[in-house]
Amino acid sequence: MDLQFLGTSSGVPTKSRNVSATAVIEASGSHWYLVDCGEGTQHQLLHSPLSMRDLRGIFITHVHGDHCFGLPGLLASAGMSGRTEPLDLILPAALQDWVRLSLAASESYLPFELRMLPVEQLQHWQSSHVEVSTVQLSHRVPSVGFVFTELNPEPRLDIARLEAEGIPRGPLWGDLAKGISVEHDGQTLDARVYLKASRPARRVIVCGDNDNPALLAQVAQGADVLVHEATFTQPIIDRSGNSFGHSTAAAVARFAEQAGVRNLVLTHFSARYQADPKRSPCIDDVREEAQAHYSGNLTLARDLQRYHIGRDGGLVAVSA
Repeated sequence: MDLQFLGTSSGVPTKSRNVSATAVIEASGSHWYLVDCGEGTQHQLLHSPLSMRDLRGIFITHVHGDHCFGLPGLLASAGMSGRTEPLDLILPAALQDWVRLSLAASESYLPFELRMLPVEQLQHWQSSHVEVSTVQLSHRVPSVGFVFTELNPEPRLDIARLEAEGIPRGPLWGDLAKGISVEHDGQTLDARVYLKASRPARRVIVCGDNDNPALLAQVAQGADVLVHEATFTQPIIDRSGNSFGHSTAAAVARFAEQAGVRNLVLTHFSARYQADPKRSPCIDDVREEAQAHYSGNLTLARDLQRYHIGRDGGLVAVSA
């Protein structure tokens, strides 16, 4: 399972960071899921190996423009790229008419079925390889985090069950191992029943904007990776007296330490944080504040960087 960040800035883009968009990529390396779609996301995709034809679902955390203004263009481009497979778009109900109007007013007719599902009603969504659920967060508007859990990773035949049920070795076993259901003694054997995971499922949480990390306490238990905004550092909040519904690096780091989060990835940085250490505030300020409160594997997400979650749950950057 991989993550690739297509935008790590909050509010507005900078010269080095686009606004929010994160790709969650299946272990197969091809099918993927998009969390948030800030303006310019389709441009960022041009600098990645990700294909719109392999996209299996889009998930929008909340209504703010830096998380959704890229949707109409991305959908139109998906159609022009030749996509024909249906696409699920999970988003706040308030955005559904806006998406429809944007496509209609621009005469963007999609050659694929766009299935819009209100995130407020989402309990569990799944593809053949991933299940997605939500966790409610705290922001100026309703906001959610999406929890991605692998389904039956690297399945292998349940030999004990096959032998117990007297299913003979041979072609039947071969088809079941490939995920193909078969007929035996007048009954249909569902391949999914005879396959079991060969390793623990990886679980990744990708959050929308949130000023109360403690809301993640239950779902963070056992998660391999937590992706959370760190829009500000504490001194900025202290000077302004207002968090604007966002978290500081310190607040997220303290929560991650208490919850035992193994891999914490911070993103959604205010445009004021520059890469140049000679300028203040600097992105290094975010890292230093988080490291003061968190002893796990800390990552500050970078635009277009891809990260791999290993079988052991470790998170490492992948070379381009």
